Amino acid sequence: MAEKKSTRKAAAARKGAPEAKKAKAPVVARGEGLKSSEPGTTLAALRENKGARPKRTRVGRGHGSGMVKTGGEGGKGQTVRSGGGKGPAFEGGQTPWARRLPHKRGYSQKARDIGHFRTTFAVVNVFALANWDASIEVSPQSLIEHKLVTKAPDGVKILGGTKAGATLPQGLRFRDVVFSNSAREALAAAGAHFGDDAAPAAE
Repeated sequence: MAEKKSTRKAAAARKGAPEAKKAKAPVVARGEGLKSSEPGTTLAALRENKGARPKRTRVGRGHGSGMVKTGGEGGKGQTVRSGGGKGPAFEGGQTPWARRLPHKRGYSQKARDIGHFRTTFAVVNVFALANWDASIEVSPQSLIEHKLVTKAPDGVKILGGTKAGATLPQGLRFRDVVFSNSAREALAAAGAHFGDDAAPAAE
């Protein structure tokens, strides 16, 4: 009994004792904050543009939603597969129009790639040879040296372009050069020597 009385007295003493005051946090002075261009505008009031976050389509949520069963994927098989379906030229299984056309066999490779299959000549008109020294042989190398052409990928071709007041020197000698018909006639009239390797070329 004595122990019960002592515990009751201790509890009564605790109830009657004043509670310890909690320490308050120090008050921090606050500034004016961010100034807004419009009165009353705050970061909390900012909203996204209308339609920026469209509502997610919930598939399979009742017949009234229109997205039940197949869920917008169509039927089974070819139509539901990614990349499936028929192409724009499909004609129900019959031979398509593009394959029914007559096909020409044996295309020329020259019509496909100019850089690999066609011959590319550096072109020089005959009037450019008006001041040429007749003692120097006209060849692709000499034409490059005298800067009448910059490069000769597949050779040099002389064309029959004329210019008023330009006369050809007599007795020009050519090597590894091809000619158009009009250029050959003009050079032959001036007594040019075409050489064995100078094969004529059609215009």
